[in-house]
Amino acid sequence: MIPNVLTVAGSDSGGGAGIQADLKTMLALGVHGMSVVTAVTAQNSLGVQGAWELPVEAVRAQYRSVVDDIGVQAVKTGMLASAELVEAVAELLAGTDAPAVVDPVGVSKHGDSLLAASALDSVRTKLLPVATVATPNLDEVAQLTGVRVESEEQLRRAAAAVLAYGPRWVLIKGGHLPGDAVDLLTDGSEEHWLRAPRHDNRHTHGTGCTLASAIASQLAKGRSVPEAVTAAKEYVTGAVATGFALGGGIGPVDHGWRFRAGF
Repeated sequence: MIPNVLTVAGSDSGGGAGIQADLKTMLALGVHGMSVVTAVTAQNSLGVQGAWELPVEAVRAQYRSVVDDIGVQAVKTGMLASAELVEAVAELLAGTDAPAVVDPVGVSKHGDSLLAASALDSVRTKLLPVATVATPNLDEVAQLTGVRVESEEQLRRAAAAVLAYGPRWVLIKGGHLPGDAVDLLTDGSEEHWLRAPRHDNRHTHGTGCTLASAIASQLAKGRSVPEAVTAAKEYVTGAVATGFALGGGIGPVDHGWRFRAGF
């Protein structure tokens, strides 16, 4: 049986991030990807020109339709836009017997807001407590906890601040720090430091979505959290290395790099 993985996220019309990136990642990693669209964005390599969230009823109906009939082995969340959607999705995840990877998307690669300020408390108190793995970047850590990270040594403090909200594991993504791309995965008792060389490539749109989807895909295959995150980091590192130009701005990571590399 091919594992089934569900992404609950926004649509990126440019195909670099969001639902589109999630489904490409799932295909590349050998699982069956399914989707619940939470919002539609008008988006390209230059930024987000518009965003329209779907009604809670539409999101709930999509989720129930997929989960009740097909079933899922893992769920990944991305752009949830509003407090109402965050709370509805958190409730759905709490009632689903599958690991949940929560990417607490706050802003796009271009700096455009993808989450209402009023939804932050719902992310903290409703969504993070049902996460198997939360995957915030440093901007999202600051947005959620107030902790600002400027060095690798401060990643532990950031992880502790996020874990205080209840996820089983947290992956603090240190890609915005200078030097190697260093991430910290911890459950509060054990630590895994994940390092990869930094590639001189500006075309990195969709990195966070891709990483969270890769983790969910590996969890759906039955891997442990440390194993899943390590494998996902390897996949994303390759995708960033071969990210390509698209349009006039920041292009996407290459979700199909292993196919082109002959893997």
